[in-house]
Amino acid sequence: MRNHHLAILWLFLGVIGMGMPASAQDFFGKYNVIVGAGAAVPQQDLKVGFTTAPNLNVGFGYRFARNFQLDTGFETAFGAADIRTFVRDDQLGLLEINDRQYFVPFGGRVILPLGETGRFEVFGGGGGNYMRYSEVLRQPSDYFRIPCTVCSSRSGWGYYGLVGFRGALNRGRNFWVGMSSKVVRGTTNGQPLGDLPATETKDRWTFIQGEFSFAF
Repeated sequence: MRNHHLAILWLFLGVIGMGMPASAQDFFGKYNVIVGAGAAVPQQDLKVGFTTAPNLNVGFGYRFARNFQLDTGFETAFGAADIRTFVRDDQLGLLEINDRQYFVPFGGRVILPLGETGRFEVFGGGGGNYMRYSEVLRQPSDYFRIPCTVCSSRSGWGYYGLVGFRGALNRGRNFWVGMSSKVVRGTTNGQPLGDLPATETKDRWTFIQGEFSFAF
């Protein structure tokens, strides 16, 4: 999703949202806690060596107006680089190394409540995104941690575009379930990780998630 497509989407949703008649939709929860799970699909330079992986998302939204919300959160994918190596510890023996991909989005969305009850919404938005891919050592115990001196990482910045829908589970519109699709574009640089070289790469991800949210 390119920048001009994202700008058109924001404008379109905003104009329609502000033109909708006031009704029961006027009530909304200002604070939204979102938990999501789904699949992270790597694309562009990540096609070589990276595979589709499960991901989790935790987000927070501040809905300062009926049709507008500010968003931030934390998202991670598990094992997209398909790294599974081992390092030997003198006391504990072989310890496994895997990989994780981390994303920190910050942006906003335009929300369109549909129907007189306001229990169904569609939304679209976007913003900036910090990305970090890291090798991580599987720790042998929850009570102490062993530093990984051989683990590599790389990071970078980008942007994202988001569309989705959700429906309220109760009349008070506190509990919601829905689906979202997010496209993340950016560049990362740093140490080689999996099949990624120690050079800058152009990265793209598509996240498809089911979401549960609590509004208050």
